[in-house]
Formats: sequence, C-alpha cells, structure tokens
Amino acid sequence: MLDIQTHMDFVGQAKAERWSRIIITLFGVIGLIYGAVVQQFSQTVYVLGVGFLISSLITIPPWSIYRRNPLKWQKPVNTEQKQVTSDSSDEGKKKKK
Repeated sequence: MLDIQTHMDFVGQAKAERWSRIIITLFGVIGLIYGAVVQQFSQTVYVLGVGFLISSLITIPPWSIYRRNPLKWQKPVNTEQKQVTSDSSDEGKKKKK
C-alpha cells in the first residue's frame, strides 16, 4: 500500500499555526481595505474566505516541511524480566527467615 505520512511534529504544528495566523490576518486586512474602497462588506468577506481556503490548503495537510523534527523515542524497557527477578529475590528472603 501507499506509505502516506499523516502526522506533524511539534515544531511543524507551531509553524502551521503561525502561517495560518499570518495568512488569515493578511487577507483580512487586504479584504477590509478592498471592501472599504468598493463600499461592499461582502467583498471583504469573500477575500477573507479565499484567505481561509488558502490557509487551509497550506497548513492542514501534513506536508514534509511540518515533519522535519521527529521525536526521538526511548527504547522500551522490558518490565517482565524485572518483575521476575524481584519476585525471586522476595521468595529467597522469605525462605531465609
């Protein structure tokens, strides 16, 4: 099957949020100015809607720029062996008494 990555790392999430805010703010200001020039508030809303769509296309999919800092996981600890050794040492103490 296809190996499609569907995650973002923490740094990528911060980048996506920052880009989203910048794009929506930029389109909001442009839309407000354009709407004031043409005296139509609906034009402001349309421009802001286009900014939202562009922002969504750039920031929602997990593009490779949002996956450049993966987490380094620790190796798993085998807890079964530790329980067996601690149980056997407890039994040894009981036998000595």
